[in-house]
Amino acid sequence: MKRSPRRCFTVVQTALLALATTLALPAVQAQTAAPKPRIEKAADLPRFSYPLTGKLEDVVRQSTAFAPLAAALRRNTEGVLAGYDIPDKGTRRDLINLLAVLDYLDGQFTSALARADEVRALQDKPADRLLSGLRLRAMARAAQAHGPSGEAFQQAVADTLRRELAAMPFGVIENDIKQAKAGAELMGEALMLGRVREVLQPMASAAGSLSNEFAPALVYARFGLQAVLPLKARLIEVYTGYLAQHQTQKADIWAARDVVLPAGGRHTRVPLAVWDSGVDLPLFKDQLLRDAAGAPVVMAFDKYARPAQGPLQAIPPELVAKLPQLTARTKGFSDLQSNIDSPEASEVKQLLSTLAPDRYKAVIEEFGLAGNYQHGTHVAGIAMAGNPHAQLVVARIEFGHTLMPDPCPSRELSQRDAANAQTQVDFFKRHGVRVVNMSWGGSVGAIESELEQCGTVKSADARKALARELFDTLKNGLSKAFASAPGILFVAAAGNSNSDASFAEDTPADIVLPNLISVGAVDLAGDEASFTSYGPTVKVHANGYQVESYLPGGLRVALSGTSMAAPQVANLAAKLLAVNPTLTPQAMIEVIAGTAERSADGRRVLMHPKKALAAVQAMPAR
Repeated sequence: MKRSPRRCFTVVQTALLALATTLALPAVQAQTAAPKPRIEKAADLPRFSYPLTGKLEDVVRQSTAFAPLAAALRRNTEGVLAGYDIPDKGTRRDLINLLAVLDYLDGQFTSALARADEVRALQDKPADRLLSGLRLRAMARAAQAHGPSGEAFQQAVADTLRRELAAMPFGVIENDIKQAKAGAELMGEALMLGRVREVLQPMASAAGSLSNEFAPALVYARFGLQAVLPLKARLIEVYTGYLAQHQTQKADIWAARDVVLPAGGRHTRVPLAVWDSGVDLPLFKDQLLRDAAGAPVVMAFDKYARPAQGPLQAIPPELVAKLPQLTARTKGFSDLQSNIDSPEASEVKQLLSTLAPDRYKAVIEEFGLAGNYQHGTHVAGIAMAGNPHAQLVVARIEFGHTLMPDPCPSRELSQRDAANAQTQVDFFKRHGVRVVNMSWGGSVGAIESELEQCGTVKSADARKALARELFDTLKNGLSKAFASAPGILFVAAAGNSNSDASFAEDTPADIVLPNLISVGAVDLAGDEASFTSYGPTVKVHANGYQVESYLPGGLRVALSGTSMAAPQVANLAAKLLAVNPTLTPQAMIEVIAGTAERSADGRRVLMHPKKALAAVQAMPAR
């Protein structure tokens, strides 16, 4: 399975099975519909295939080319919602939202409003309950009054957004509005059509069709290009004005909870492994676990699951000179997310909003490569902070960064990945590792999608079956490897897809073992991050929004993701072990979750390092 730093569910079939059968009862009784098939996992959703030939950009731009696809997507989406029992709210939200956008594009503005309200009613996160569908609702109301274009339409959209935002609590929606502003500033035709041109077009040209994992992207590209992009200046104006009127900074709940261990004393050294994309070792030179020869302890595999060398991913020679520029762009993205007007943010806005079509692939892949290169170092900085007794062990893996999968999923690759998982866990055991951070993941749906992108398996049913086989091979290998090390605590990031990690089968976050804990993300004030995944395996939440740490070379930049939340828990676990090295993984999980504070809505379990450390210090000596 191709792992990625902390995608939707499945690929699809050519037809929907007839579902609504009835059960014959005695003549005096009414007929009762048979129970709908229940969707227990995302991979159980039905599959569809949409014939698409010719230029997909024409489908996006031309009504006559778009109409047949829109009708087929509408028919199948409505059929799934009517014909299946889908308990997962996230899946229902996605399906209904697709219908709402189709309604808007079809001029059915009243229906679009009704469906947007349906989506909002399915939201659980406080900010989502307020903001869900806000822009679409404003556009639909304005279109009802003025038609879907023109000065009066644009002014009505802006007025509605201002009015509704003014009535909302800033502390709840602040992060989302900053992200909305950044998104509006980056909007441009090349970005909206880039994936259509560079990913979907090659797939459709090769196969003559797209599954319902990929076909909806054409709907959203049309909506973005025709309906949203003309509103760019108005959206920026509204969001900028709202943020300018609300300068209050969120309260930081984490500073008072933090614990910094002093050097020396009766603390125990704790080997902590960062199983990630690699680490810039000189940044942690005083905290490295070293072997008998004095060399840092490092194990590495490349993205083809072959043994590799070095603590950091190798950068292609032609990009080495661009690393400072790519690092600056990472800072620019971070500044945009924080609504900071900086030269780096301005450069990113200018680059992406005016990107030439023939530059899309190269630029986006450069961003992906740089992000992967930086990821492990940033995670390590969080995991090692405030603990001079933690000793860093590096387990390097590589994540794919290209628009099309490289490598493509295969039995051989999955088997190597599974074997490597055991090899890496055995490596941890040999070096006395007590805590392992894993800020990465992948799902059965992601494998199925990659198989379609690669075009190596033509049948949707065959793709589904092979994806399940490959996923189970790796998940079983990971589970077996984790279970073979009962003395190690494995910390997993929940994922960034705003979905139930268990329903989506996003591993390792969905694995249930006594020595594994999955972590969701909140922000500085403890409010749930818009991106964080959730579900029964997510036992605790930590700060994962704009967390400052190192990039290779030493620049400190704030990044967001459950990737940044998981190492907060790994950090705490290592501190607990430094105080009491007899703690088992089960005991650490009990202390971390037991001393956390549950929010009033029950959705967030906020870790409390100071309370956890006090609880361990109060334990009787063994």
